[in-house]
Amino acid sequence: MTSAAVRARVLPRLDPLRFGAPGVVAIVGVLLLVSLYMRTRALGASLWMDEGLSIGIASQPFFDIPGVLRQDGSPPLYYLALSLWMDVFGNGPAETQGLSVAFSLLAVPGGLWAGWSLFGRRAGLICAALGAFNPFLTTYAQETRMYSLMVVLSLLTCAAFLHVYVYRHRRYLPVFALLLAAMLYTHSWGIFVGAGTLLAAAVPVLSTADRRALLKDLAIGFGAAGLLYLPWLPTLLYQTAHTGAPWLDPPRFGAPVQISKALLGGGTVTVAILLAGGSGLAAVLASRSEDRERTAILTALAVGVATLAIAWFFSQVSPAWTTRYLGVALGPIFLLASLGLARAGNLGLVALVIILAIWSIPRTENLQNKSNISDLAAAVEDRLRPGDLVVTLQPEQHPLVHYHLPAGLQEATELGPVRTAGVMDWRDAKERLEAATPEKNLKPLLDRLPRSRQVLLVHPVTSDIQSWDAPWTQLVRRRSAQWGQAMELDRRFTREAAVPAFYRRARRIGVRGVLYRKTGQ
Repeated sequence: MTSAAVRARVLPRLDPLRFGAPGVVAIVGVLLLVSLYMRTRALGASLWMDEGLSIGIASQPFFDIPGVLRQDGSPPLYYLALSLWMDVFGNGPAETQGLSVAFSLLAVPGGLWAGWSLFGRRAGLICAALGAFNPFLTTYAQETRMYSLMVVLSLLTCAAFLHVYVYRHRRYLPVFALLLAAMLYTHSWGIFVGAGTLLAAAVPVLSTADRRALLKDLAIGFGAAGLLYLPWLPTLLYQTAHTGAPWLDPPRFGAPVQISKALLGGGTVTVAILLAGGSGLAAVLASRSEDRERTAILTALAVGVATLAIAWFFSQVSPAWTTRYLGVALGPIFLLASLGLARAGNLGLVALVIILAIWSIPRTENLQNKSNISDLAAAVEDRLRPGDLVVTLQPEQHPLVHYHLPAGLQEATELGPVRTAGVMDWRDAKERLEAATPEKNLKPLLDRLPRSRQVLLVHPVTSDIQSWDAPWTQLVRRRSAQWGQAMELDRRFTREAAVPAFYRRARRIGVRGVLYRKTGQ
């Protein structure tokens, strides 16, 4: 029995797409325009503290950025790209977020190539549509962070991996090595992707008769990526020893729900993909004449599951699990969904329409007023003078405070004076904050301040206790209260104002400021 006959018995299929290259170009053009529209609705509306950090790091001299990142814990590729981008377009909120928009749009042609080259034209167009509408990409396209780049690299890396190790297209071997190295240089979760991909290689290894050649190519591909990453290894080891994520709790067993909401926009879309896409994948798995596609399905599934499982188990020991990191799983998800929907016939088409309709609903509210630091800055811009002191009582908020406030101010946190403006120094930060006291860390700053100078204390808004239960955030909350009490009890200083006068509720982490003037010695 032929392959087409088997598929027809298992699941009805749509007629093959008849339009040629001009039609494909037109569809991709429309997807790009729609995606650009969706991903610029809140462009420039607000920044939050991580975006301030991105701008602060990228504002350092270009060749100093890798060294500065010893303080942060991240690899350098995104920050180097942002530095070059800022040289051309500027460092405003919309301008810096524009780089993330540009990266997110690459998911459309990238998805077209990945799906089409692996599974055919219909799967390629579906994958391009998923990349154009996906809400995770839409959200992080409007943030000055590396997450949209990670999604695109995840998609291309997974596709290249399948080409090389399932379909045995060896011409993609250097492409896979370069893409994997790029992921490693973009975010620390690239390590989980590399480990998960390597584990997933067991599927094609067990499915081939020529295991020796496949193992050789595995050594070449992963070895080349490792060699490219080798120059960063000393910095990685230093970061591992001295930086971390004390602001996170270990993930629990609700992670699948978190993944569904974060990556797919909720239960309705998840069910549509599982039912329609799953039926298409089941049809392929049931067909004994589709060995390569069957292996590709199992391998892509293994890549996604292994990556997330490794990250989950690692985070039980050293918490590194948060919603915005999960985008690395979208690559295999896009490929599996595009193949499943393409093979599901009319059911797949109906499901795709439902998915894209839900994903097209605007969700810009969480991108509006991510932080109210801009309100605080507007309230004090006519009050502060060069030489005044600003103490940010949630140290990782310093980069965004620095970004919004005027130049020439003295800047400090509970950890002491800021040494690299616009950069949070995470090296042994929890231990340093535990050892910090107002007597040791605040009083010397106040003693050196001349009379009539002002001090602005920037407190985090900590009223939502559930958001402040990680080891770091609990400590920040206590230290902020202690520093505030110390300022109130220091009779050399007079409280002048609480700013901003009105709190416009922040979607992420809000701040409140108290302005003091030194009136005595």
